[in-house]
Amino acid sequence: MDLNVTVQPGSSGKVDGVTAPASLIQLPTLPYPENALAPTISAITVETHYQKHHRGYVEALNRMIAGTNFALMSLEGIIAATKHRRDGMFNNAAQAWNHTFYWRSLQPPQPTSAIPQQLDGPIQAFGGLARVKQELAAAATAQFGSGWAWLVLADSRLRVIATSNADTPLNTGVKPLLVIDVWEHAYYLDYRNRRADYVNAVLEHLLNWRFAAHNLAAV
Repeated sequence: MDLNVTVQPGSSGKVDGVTAPASLIQLPTLPYPENALAPTISAITVETHYQKHHRGYVEALNRMIAGTNFALMSLEGIIAATKHRRDGMFNNAAQAWNHTFYWRSLQPPQPTSAIPQQLDGPIQAFGGLARVKQELAAAATAQFGSGWAWLVLADSRLRVIATSNADTPLNTGVKPLLVIDVWEHAYYLDYRNRRADYVNAVLEHLLNWRFAAHNLAAV
């Protein structure tokens, strides 16, 4: 799924209060209000995470690409072009993409948590929904330091992988379906050092399985 969001031609956005050319990367709008994930994730955590951290990655990236050929690329294009460098440009581009994917991997708590029909076969082949959640929880809680736990499609089968820091499954031959952010800024205001409690709460109440099904259908 292309998560790149840019200003439409002829318009402009703001980067650190300065009007930005239409080609620069824009911070996508959250898909729900900042308080919509409460009580699992509080409004203050979402606000801090989105307005400070996610926005910070986008603005830092725009400062780096302004006046260069990278300013004409999509976010995915920048990630692909810098993936072997692992420098500041890659880190900020990958973090901007990862965070947009993370927000869409979550949804406000729903009255029912039925799994979309498109996911039934792959999930059963994996060993069932409980097994998927168990492996996501294990990957997320065992990740040393900052990183991400991903549900991906690899060789037509579901897999769970973890990436460190800004690393992303893009350009690795797998298709991301869902992700859980385990950087401390994703949970520390609500859960302190209890990462496992945050992960389990997200798995039980907030994962957007319709988003996963949409990504699967796009393969």
